[in-house]
Amino acid sequence: MTTAPWRDPALPAVARVDDLLSRMTLEEKTAQLYGVWVGADTGGDGVAPHQHDMTTDYDWDELITRGLGQLTRSFGTAPVDPALGARALASAQRRIAAAGRFGIPAVAHEECLAGFTAWRATAYPVPLAWGAAFDPPLVEEMARRIGQDLRSVGVHQGLAPVLDVVRDPRWGRVEETIGEDPYLVGTVGAAYVRGLESAGIVATLKHFAGYASSVGARNLAPVRAGTREFADVTLPPFEMALREGGARSVMAAYTERDGVPASADPELLTQLLREDWGFTGTVVADYFGIGFLQTLHRVAGTPARAAHLALEAGIDVELPTVKYYGDVLNAAVRAGEVPEALIDRAARRVLLQKCELGLLDEDWQPVTPETVDLDSAANRAVARRLAEESVVLLDNPDGLLPLSPDTRIAVVGPRAADALAMLGCYSFPSHVLTHHPEAELGIEIPTLLESLRAELPDAKVTFAEGCPVSDPDVTGIEEAVARAAEADVCVAVLGDRAGLFGRGTSGEGCDVADLRLPGVQGALLDALVATGVPVVLVLLTGRPYALGRWHGRLGAVVQAFFPGEEGGPAVAGVLSGRVNPSGRLPVSVPQVTGGQPWTYLQPPLGLAGEVSNLDPTPLYPFGHGRSYTTFTWEDVDGPETGLGTDGSYDLSLTVRNTGDRAGAEVVQLYLHDPVADVTRPDVRLIGYQRLELPAGGSARVTFHFHTDLSAFTDRGGRRVVEPGDLELRLGTSSADVRHTARLGLTGPVRVLGPDRRMRCETSVAAE
Repeated sequence: MTTAPWRDPALPAVARVDDLLSRMTLEEKTAQLYGVWVGADTGGDGVAPHQHDMTTDYDWDELITRGLGQLTRSFGTAPVDPALGARALASAQRRIAAAGRFGIPAVAHEECLAGFTAWRATAYPVPLAWGAAFDPPLVEEMARRIGQDLRSVGVHQGLAPVLDVVRDPRWGRVEETIGEDPYLVGTVGAAYVRGLESAGIVATLKHFAGYASSVGARNLAPVRAGTREFADVTLPPFEMALREGGARSVMAAYTERDGVPASADPELLTQLLREDWGFTGTVVADYFGIGFLQTLHRVAGTPARAAHLALEAGIDVELPTVKYYGDVLNAAVRAGEVPEALIDRAARRVLLQKCELGLLDEDWQPVTPETVDLDSAANRAVARRLAEESVVLLDNPDGLLPLSPDTRIAVVGPRAADALAMLGCYSFPSHVLTHHPEAELGIEIPTLLESLRAELPDAKVTFAEGCPVSDPDVTGIEEAVARAAEADVCVAVLGDRAGLFGRGTSGEGCDVADLRLPGVQGALLDALVATGVPVVLVLLTGRPYALGRWHGRLGAVVQAFFPGEEGGPAVAGVLSGRVNPSGRLPVSVPQVTGGQPWTYLQPPLGLAGEVSNLDPTPLYPFGHGRSYTTFTWEDVDGPETGLGTDGSYDLSLTVRNTGDRAGAEVVQLYLHDPVADVTRPDVRLIGYQRLELPAGGSARVTFHFHTDLSAFTDRGGRRVVEPGDLELRLGTSSADVRHTARLGLTGPVRVLGPDRRMRCETSVAAE
């Protein structure tokens, strides 16, 4: 028997795919360009926007005779036992392969924003917590474990990470982002991609690009970002994740920029992504994004036109299910409305990726595990460590924390005794189980109340809810005040409930008008403070909230961003002192609820000044976080010489733990450019290093700065390094500068290409 060239693994992938395409009919080629969502709900509310009116009925048995590009969320749509789900997926793949002429299985994709979004799978901290940890290697380890779990049940592609840079903290999806700084987002995001890809999973960068810059922080609202903001803030994390992480897929954003939806923008999806950056993977639509070109953006009058615009722009795969890239597209090609060459281009990319995954090989077999454990002890250990590293101690002015082991504690608040207080909206319990109230949680998630009682067994702990998360019910405040008055200290556990499209206070489609605490939680906190009992405020949230109203009136403030299934013990460990807090803010915490939006990346006129009565200065700045130990920074050393516009400079310092316990310091390097061709942020992060030091221990850190890191987009749209003065600022936050090194760049303006250096490498030597 002669093997067809496309089946021969000894041939180059391009040759195999070209041979395969030459044998395929139009219907067989377009079948590779869409997914099918077998468990999608066509009759009512679902887990995606417009799911009920954008999903069509189809004959599965007839459809798969053409082949199939993707299978959508076999595990992430309903509570399915993982082992049974793996066997069901394997069975579906066998049917798909048997039904088509070429025996090619589908790519199975799942959400994995904060862990595999599947029943009984580990729920890790959300991305905003990854940013707070400032620990890319740990994020990479987490992503590798997520990828291994996905791979173990037959999944090929993960729809993560989110690389949107926060531009307005009122946006509901802030919890899904890594922070408000593109360098932090890029370095942590690239680490996640490396971990996922190292397990053989196709990482999907989203949302490309500009989604987080929507007007008024409204989900899907138009993006008003200018050319330079787009180039210097929005795009760098994606470029870094592609170049350093090796991501093999990109998801187009829902939003429009300057009147052009991302899903219909060839300058973005083809010219920039592929021609300028050299990306060779697949571009997938966000769920129903192709249809939205017709129904929401109204740049297409017919389904065929929407399909044409998306395909021409560079979207290779319609997700989550077939509507526009199936018979509609086939008819448009045969009518001469869409060139078949566009079909071939997209199908070639899809099949090349399937070839990489081994799905074109003759000996391919689906994964059929006997047993599956998606929440192993090793997973939980990583989840615990990341949760502990991400907790931020915002304030502890009088040393109230750690709590005494035998004290009387009143735990108050709507987030204290609810396991879901630990989870973001893309965790399986918050995302899917709300539609299946009959199902059990599937994983163990200790509440903060339970964890604190376990952490401090000799303490007398009482509890009162006080008020709901978002409902205006104040009837429980009186009892909460009574419990607080009887205690030595009150731990007020406030925050968000993650949900979707208005069903929560944080999450996709859960945008807010201002940054006051949800519901009547502010009134509850006022009442607790008025008792005179010291109050420790613990926030379990998906975004920062304005805390200026209570500044100077609280005993301590602890911030955790949806820290995952091990978040309860992690936060309790910080309160007890077992864990020395080391998280740093990935987003600024505002002083007031209005005068926003604001992130720290502001030029001079975006800062406080005499030209406006509104002061946007945050209460706690980007990068801020306290510890139970102390650190000194010594012996800062850098050459006092001029530097060419293509030069490098090493800046070193010694960090010493001068306290009596082990702890972690995060050294942050910021750039200040006093004069430039266009206005620049007053400071911006260009490097950082997390250091774990024992009591009395020290380490010497060197930042290897290259002038590429000072580059920006000039008036002509070029990325340039300019001659002139620069300041490198070493700080514990964007506002707390410990040391400054001044540089003078000499030489010509230098224009950078796509091979520019994007990372400030560091080296650490123990002392």
